[in-house]
Amino acid sequence: MPDMSASASLAMTHLVTFAKEVDEDKVTPGVLGFIVFAAMALAVWALMKSMSRHMNRVDFTQVPDPKAEQAEQPGPEPADAEASGPGKQKQG
Repeated sequence: MPDMSASASLAMTHLVTFAKEVDEDKVTPGVLGFIVFAAMALAVWALMKSMSRHMNRVDFTQVPDPKAEQAEQPGPEPADAEASGPGKQKQG
């Protein structure tokens, strides 16, 4: 089995030299910024999945309104009232 400490120390020497090349005056988000961004991305993904589930449960068929059906049914037309004569009006 190969010695893992040798490969780990070799990797660390490469990372340390890379870290020295980074400008120390530059501000970067770092690990905390990545964790916050990943948490927000997971929250948006969960909300979208939940919204999709809820939207699939909604029944989009509309039930006709009985009051609207009664209003659409025509009553006696004014032409019938004119046919009974101009002088004849219903009393009541």
